[in-house]
Amino acid sequence: MLQPKRFVDPNHSEALAEGDVVAKDARSVLTRIFLQHKLISEEDLSRCDRIAGKLGADTTFVQLLKKMNLVEETDVLDAVRHHGFCLPYGTLLVELGYITEIELRQMLMVQHEEEFRQKLGELLIDRQLVKESDANRVLACHMGLNFEEPDLPDCEQRLLHLAPLKTMTKLEFFPVRSDGFKTVVVFTDPLNQIARTEAARVYATEIDPVLTSKSTLKRLTVLLPQYREVNLRVAAKREDGAGAPAQVYWILQSAIKLGASDIHVEPLKDRVRIRNRIDGVLREHSELKKSDYASVVSRLKIEAGTDIGERRRHQDGRIRFVDRTTGQETDLRISFYVTIHGECVVMRILNRSDTLPKLDEMGVPPATLARFEQRALEAPSGVIIVTGPTGSGKTTTLYSCVNHLNDDSTSIITAEEPVEYTIDGISQCSLNNKIGRTFDESLRHIVRQDPDVIVLGEVRDQHSAECAIQAALTGHKVLTTFHTEDAVGGLLRLLNMNLEAFLIASTVTCVVAQRLIRKICKHCCEEIPTDKKTLNILGWTHKDVADLTFHSGKGCPKCQFSGFSGRMAVFEPLILNEAVRDAILTNVTASELRRISIEKAGLVTLLEDGLLKAAAGLTTLAEVRRTLPRVTNPRGITDLKRLSGMNI
Repeated sequence: MLQPKRFVDPNHSEALAEGDVVAKDARSVLTRIFLQHKLISEEDLSRCDRIAGKLGADTTFVQLLKKMNLVEETDVLDAVRHHGFCLPYGTLLVELGYITEIELRQMLMVQHEEEFRQKLGELLIDRQLVKESDANRVLACHMGLNFEEPDLPDCEQRLLHLAPLKTMTKLEFFPVRSDGFKTVVVFTDPLNQIARTEAARVYATEIDPVLTSKSTLKRLTVLLPQYREVNLRVAAKREDGAGAPAQVYWILQSAIKLGASDIHVEPLKDRVRIRNRIDGVLREHSELKKSDYASVVSRLKIEAGTDIGERRRHQDGRIRFVDRTTGQETDLRISFYVTIHGECVVMRILNRSDTLPKLDEMGVPPATLARFEQRALEAPSGVIIVTGPTGSGKTTTLYSCVNHLNDDSTSIITAEEPVEYTIDGISQCSLNNKIGRTFDESLRHIVRQDPDVIVLGEVRDQHSAECAIQAALTGHKVLTTFHTEDAVGGLLRLLNMNLEAFLIASTVTCVVAQRLIRKICKHCCEEIPTDKKTLNILGWTHKDVADLTFHSGKGCPKCQFSGFSGRMAVFEPLILNEAVRDAILTNVTASELRRISIEKAGLVTLLEDGLLKAAAGLTTLAEVRRTLPRVTNPRGITDLKRLSGMNI
């Protein structure tokens, strides 16, 4: 049996001479392992030899076996794990197809030339040749260890209070579970004997070391203080007899403090998970005991005014939360959804804010903003539509437009469900179907109020769309929101509502599509190499961005090591001109309408605006790829800078 060499740093080239292990040597080692574990037979090897001659030299032994459906990657890694350090780390990555042999040799040369030699795995991750999770998973098997990326609820509560946070952060270890004799501890460097010795001392058991990623370790240590506080406070309140009310209070208060937009209380098979959506991404926050779940849901139903005894049907409600320490009031829209494990509760935090960003503070490119103000907002009448999916910031944009129009010479009136921003100087109405204050009833009275500007919270159906258009035909300026993918989609949806094309063409002045995209944390922003693969997927070539630099956040305590802090809007304003109106009247296809909008109406698409913001160092290419729709290929940076007026 191959004996593992346990005290070698697998990430450094001087410890393992990667270049000395050629494909033939790797195959010889792996063949012995695979035969020993009965993954392949001698007959399979003969077949492999015959097929190998027909394939290029770039196909490694493991890749060939996978193509022949003889092995899965998990089988290979499990077998290699039993023979720790049987092959150099880089050679194993080549065999599995994560990098090529040329890329490995290039990275080893870079590593050798550096004054302070970076570990090979970190070098590959930084150069975006291998994903962090893949690099660490292979490294763990190479070292004969397991790989885990635990979340805080996966870790035993009692272990979280034994080691000082400063020690865990400095030595980069974190406890996961213990049976009283052996404690599973994740390390970013399991070969660090100082860290292992300290962990054994703190937990007073034998240590079972497991590899984890640096990003996972940072996330655990950053979130631990808050996680400890929530659990201790809830436990203390439960002992005082407050129970469910205290748990509900801390769940809501902590989410609001973190700036969450949504709270998820999700019953799973053996636990209840609490997650918050922060900056558009769900993050696990804490968990409830199964025994506490029913009382917490009942308390939420009481607060929301729903039927506490109904557990078979979905329900909706609203909660007014008051922070006892600050007195701040927050409205939440709550949904109870019946699942096989119980009722899943999701709460949307509604921003009852009196502060609105100005239009020139929202990230609209200068030239685009000037056209929008002159040809849409300053038009005497017409319909302005802000469109996008739920949670894309439509309401904020809508009311920034309203605030821009608000002065002593203008009468503005609204019909909303609910009122999310309060603005001094305008008449705001919150619809309430239960008492008969419906959309239809309110709209009949709005036109008798002598308004200049009418704000309708949302166009939901054909009837509300007809009402908006009729109001515009009578000389009013109408602002409303919609749910479509992009600006052209907004026009297409109006046409599909069986509205007359000439009414749409004569009343709609502008459709603004938007999304929210995460901003790079300013505290840890750094320049990074251009990600050619992502760039090609987005439709740009390396030649298009030859003079540009891109950035990313490396992660820091300020952003909880996410690399992002806050969000900004990405816009696609389609300002209708004669060419677009003629296209609507002649009922052209969707692709033709989009082409005319881009070529003749100066439309800058969501993707193009996102790429401009990435080029300006405000967000990352990966975030643009994750968030924005790709309908057409973007234009070159020179054209986009001219259309947007941005200086990059």
